[in-house]
Amino acid sequence: MKRILKYAALGFIGLAWMGASVALASEKSKSQIAFEQLTSLVGEWKGEKDGVAIRLVYSLTANGSALMEEFRPEKGPVMITMFTTDGARLIATHYCSAGNQPQMTTEAITDSQAKRLEFRLLRVTGLKTSKDWHNSGLIVLIEDKNHLTQEWTYQFNGETGKTVFHFAREA
Repeated sequence: MKRILKYAALGFIGLAWMGASVALASEKSKSQIAFEQLTSLVGEWKGEKDGVAIRLVYSLTANGSALMEEFRPEKGPVMITMFTTDGARLIATHYCSAGNQPQMTTEAITDSQAKRLEFRLLRVTGLKTSKDWHNSGLIVLIEDKNHLTQEWTYQFNGETGKTVFHFAREA
């Protein structure tokens, strides 16, 4: 009888440990939750800058692990920005019409419900010289489900600048 109770107790402890492991494995990280919030942008957005109409198109790709933003100005080339998670951070890789690809990252996500995500330059590929025009940062502000602001910082010839875009979700 003692042997049966001993094995039953060990079995119960084993099941409890396995249950706790499954529960921990199914919990999402703060960066995954922040990425899911970013995916709420999926769809089409419209804005205008200096009299030029701009459309943003967001779509999920790579089995939901990447969010693709297509920046489509009425006049000018299309650019792509890909958003993904990387451990505790989010990464934005911008495929620029200038022919370079700045990769920007957030700090470790501490507030998964934050409406503002700030990406800072990690590295740039495709630059011919360090003075070439390239983006150096991005702030994404999800104001509400129908309004979005982007603040892009850039560097050119040793100078830093900023461009702000406001978008509204298309109905």
